[in-house]
Amino acid sequence: MKEWAGGHRRRTTGALLACAVLSACAGGNYRPVSDTPVRVGPPYVVRGVTYVPARDPAYDMLGYASWYGSESGNRTANGERFRANWITAAHTSLPLPTYVEVTALDSGRTILVRVNDRGPFAGRGRVIDLSRGAAEQLGVKGQGHVAVRVRAVAPPEKDRARLRRGKAAQDRPRVPERTLVRLRAQMQAAGL
Repeated sequence: MKEWAGGHRRRTTGALLACAVLSACAGGNYRPVSDTPVRVGPPYVVRGVTYVPARDPAYDMLGYASWYGSESGNRTANGERFRANWITAAHTSLPLPTYVEVTALDSGRTILVRVNDRGPFAGRGRVIDLSRGAAEQLGVKGQGHVAVRVRAVAPPEKDRARLRRGKAAQDRPRVPERTLVRLRAQMQAAGL
């Protein structure tokens, strides 16, 4: 009986070790979803364009958003696993992570998004790439790109925690039409 128990124990230990090794390979070495440390990162070049990450708490930009989602499971620029249905985004230079408020200029709908990746690197006037989940929440998934306002914000911890768990933050008020008209005019004046 002792011999069987010892052999069984060795097989069980070997099986557990094999499972641990395989799960490490399958799951990758992803960084846990966390707001610390905030990473700014060094300048980098993509397709001949140099991007210089920097802290910019007053970031407020008009431009276009697109969305992506087929990369689910890949590693984001800050080391987390990309999950297409989470409310995340990619930005060329904001620190990772940064929280931004994204407003669709056609509808005035506004959402809070957690930036954890780098991009977009194509398309004139594109300032942010939204995950599929963020595009759905903003109501723009059916569009290839949409005019937006992107502002860096410091949301309450409750909203940050929801986004870190892949959930949407608390609903934000729609932007009034008169403000949208002014923002659209600014984009047109900038040639966007």
